[in-house]
Amino acid sequence: MLKQKLIFSKSILIFLLLFFTPGLTGCTTFNGNENLYSQGMVVSADSLATEVGIKILRSGGNAIDAAVGVGFALSVTYPVAGNLGGGGFMVIKKANGEEFTLDYREKAPKLAKRDMYLNSEGNFVDSLAQEGILASGVPGSVSGMLYALENHGTMSREDVIMPSVELAKKGFYLSEATANSFNRYRSSFIKFPSTTKYFTKDSALFAPGDIFVQSDLANTLGRIIENGTDGFYRGKTAELIVAQSQKMDGIISFDDLMKYNTVVREVVTGNYRGFKILSMPPPSSGGIALIELLNILENIDLKSLGHNSTKYVHYLTEAMRRVYADRSKYLGDPDFYPVPIDSLISKNYAKKLYSQITSSASNSADILPGLVESSESMETTHYSIIDKWGNAVSVTTTINSGYGSKVVVDGAGFFLNNEMDDFSAKPGVPNQFGLLGSEANSIEPGKRMLSSMTPTIVLKDDKPVLIVGSPGGSTIITAVLQVVLNVLDFEMDVNEAVDAPRIHHQWYPEHISIEDGVLDSSGTLELINMGHKVKDIPYLGLIEAIKIDQKTGRVSGATDRRGFGLAKGELDK
Repeated sequence: MLKQKLIFSKSILIFLLLFFTPGLTGCTTFNGNENLYSQGMVVSADSLATEVGIKILRSGGNAIDAAVGVGFALSVTYPVAGNLGGGGFMVIKKANGEEFTLDYREKAPKLAKRDMYLNSEGNFVDSLAQEGILASGVPGSVSGMLYALENHGTMSREDVIMPSVELAKKGFYLSEATANSFNRYRSSFIKFPSTTKYFTKDSALFAPGDIFVQSDLANTLGRIIENGTDGFYRGKTAELIVAQSQKMDGIISFDDLMKYNTVVREVVTGNYRGFKILSMPPPSSGGIALIELLNILENIDLKSLGHNSTKYVHYLTEAMRRVYADRSKYLGDPDFYPVPIDSLISKNYAKKLYSQITSSASNSADILPGLVESSESMETTHYSIIDKWGNAVSVTTTINSGYGSKVVVDGAGFFLNNEMDDFSAKPGVPNQFGLLGSEANSIEPGKRMLSSMTPTIVLKDDKPVLIVGSPGGSTIITAVLQVVLNVLDFEMDVNEAVDAPRIHHQWYPEHISIEDGVLDSSGTLELINMGHKVKDIPYLGLIEAIKIDQKTGRVSGATDRRGFGLAKGELDK
């Protein structure tokens, strides 16, 4: 018997074909490298989630409605990163001029302790922070998405969540990528009985074309429709979360769930060559790091260097090296630590950092956080949305590693996150992404852990021209940076900008990570002769982006060639 019910029925097949077959919705669909010009657009990492968002736009919903619908759909169809048991950030630019962010990052439970992942010798035990119930923070996704819908959307919870209920209840075809992902993580899943129940078979592997049904998850979503946040943070779902925690000696309590809150924060803003940058403030490091990088690079005529030339890679690397050093020391939850935002994103400070860059590689050991002392995984996901009125939304959400803690809440059907690893469990010891941290990001009850998520909207004359973001753990910031540079400095179309090969450097480890196609062998040798260490890497980030033509108002979207997403828009009427 299959632990997760697989149902093959004619009626389900008919439903899926009618509801989710491209071309039957009245929209035009393009995958990969093709452009789509339309009135509104949704770009996400999963085609079914994109379809849900487009259906909402075509039903008269705005970009916020669609963003919430996509978020709930990803919790069903993209469980490796989409989630109810994680958290995220949302950057919103409304057509009426409002610009703000929503912080629904996970929080440390009230019983969390500073040294909870250290052994008796004081050494960091990474397995405790990365797998199992003790790795989980208090989930924020449901709170954040419902806050957005209730305060800035136009549709009901049923309107935006019911498509996800249907996907969970009636099932969807497993893609080759998703089936392979389930099978690849099987050895982790079988460590936990609740996960084994939902995401493994008794004696077989999942195959592309299997119809995957999630009845318990459908019921969980139904409770959210009926009761809003109380349908998750109180009542039966909360009871199931706490029961799972207690069964596995976790520390998430009813009080933790009931006291969770979404925070409205001001956007962190920068200006780059006449463009206004809107991004996420702390507890995300992404916005500050992105603006600090752009401020440094504004001192260089990048276009004259040539895209992905040796000199271009050198300057990007040296800027990245310095910004990630600052990230390690100064960034954390602003409700617990006085983050020096204004200093970090000042143009004068950027000029100081730029003046340190020479024609040779720096040693990371010689690069210290630059201010004068004063008193995520690769399995995150991003989606970008714009509607016909000009409302723009950039959302990055995560459960940290692939499938988070690997623990499914029994009876509720969703994975819990392993975001506690994003704290600095021991300052100076790297987390799973190799990132160093300090006192600013130490573990404290109720504190939100630092993130690299960088949902971003770029404006010109107060109108959106680019909506962009990415998964990728520590590489998120640099992936977003390079797409922004590709569009603004090199005037690439959105597909070129997203698909162009990328680099990454994060202070430590010392090497530059380089995708295939950035440099040829002679360029790489030149980089090495400058003193850089180079490491090849298959891919960096997974960008989902929308570009808006200011003259025509038409939009084009791109989902990264590195993934399997879908960019889809409304046709002009």
